[in-house]
Amino acid sequence: MTDVYDPFDPAFQADPYPAYRRLRDEEPVHRHAEPPFWALSRFDDVWAAVRDAAAFSSAQGLTFFPDEIGTLGLAPTMVMLDPPRHTVLRKLISHGFTPRRTAALEDLLRAFVRGRIALMERKAADGEPVDLHRDFSSPLPTFALAHLLGVPEADRARFDPWVAALVGFQDGGFGAEALNAGGAIEAVSEMFQYFTDLVAARRAEPTGDLISALAAAEADGERLTDWDILGFCFVMVAGGNDTTGNLISHGVALLDGDHGQRERLAADPSLIPNALLEFLRLEGSVQALARTTTAPVVLHGVEIPAGEKVMMMYGAANRDEREFGPTADRLDVAREIPRHLGFASGVHFCIGSHLAKLQARVALEELLAAHPHVGVDLDRAERLSSAFTRGWVSLPATGIGADAS
Repeated sequence: MTDVYDPFDPAFQADPYPAYRRLRDEEPVHRHAEPPFWALSRFDDVWAAVRDAAAFSSAQGLTFFPDEIGTLGLAPTMVMLDPPRHTVLRKLISHGFTPRRTAALEDLLRAFVRGRIALMERKAADGEPVDLHRDFSSPLPTFALAHLLGVPEADRARFDPWVAALVGFQDGGFGAEALNAGGAIEAVSEMFQYFTDLVAARRAEPTGDLISALAAAEADGERLTDWDILGFCFVMVAGGNDTTGNLISHGVALLDGDHGQRERLAADPSLIPNALLEFLRLEGSVQALARTTTAPVVLHGVEIPAGEKVMMMYGAANRDEREFGPTADRLDVAREIPRHLGFASGVHFCIGSHLAKLQARVALEELLAAHPHVGVDLDRAERLSSAFTRGWVSLPATGIGADAS
């Protein structure tokens, strides 16, 4: 099975699910030759591995490329640390980044979403193309994160180039060519300098934003350093921006593929929180991330040596019939989902999950209320090319304006 899983193959990226099924059924512990890494694809195996930080470490980076942290030239962020340091850092950040602080954004987010819907309606009325991802899904997390972090409105346009640069050199292998492509080095340097200045300003004169709260956070006599706060900003911009936008876009696309499910959700918005988990299960924004073995691990009679990169195939695991039954490949907005890997699990469970779910819930509530027949034109869509994430560059909308029927 040397060629069943090629994360760089455009055909695989367009539809990875047949390859995932073969991996689960025929080779649940898969060895990839170049670059060298292992891949786990069954739900139970991935679930157990990501919850075992002692055996599967995050300290060597989250991709299958070697020494990504050193190549970046940065100190490790929270997602690239293991306990006990990770535990301390997460506790400190959680003191500032609380569910209550996130929930307080709902009215502001709802107003923003309604404004984006109005924009799409105006474009449709004027005969202009409407892009669900560019016009609706993607701008929302940029707005939410910028507001949460206290970034002035005039500076918020900087986010998109930063995100594009981070995704670009990640998928390019962290090499010099990828780092130089599209001004990636300059963009990342600019992002860190921007947040360095913002952290200094908030330490000198706190406001009500999240960076101010993080600067003041204290637990067990310890406080966050400037780098800790910068690392958190890096993680939120790099990991919480496009992933949330893609969750919203995937949700609309999945519903357009099953109009019965769309009608059910539009008629009963109370199902939306559960539907979001189902969207993530079927079309996870993060398809796979790596851990590194700290000692030999034996699974299904195969030994993975110590010091090896192992890809946690969330996209494959979340469609595993062994966990989700014979309808694992089908959309069911009311499906009972006792556990899933849409936000990972264990010590590295997504710290921004409550923010992502709030944004996606508000977006779907408002969009389905205004346009219950909203859909997408997959024939004209452009997918993100990535070995790690699944999402959109462009996703033309239907069902808004004259064709809303």
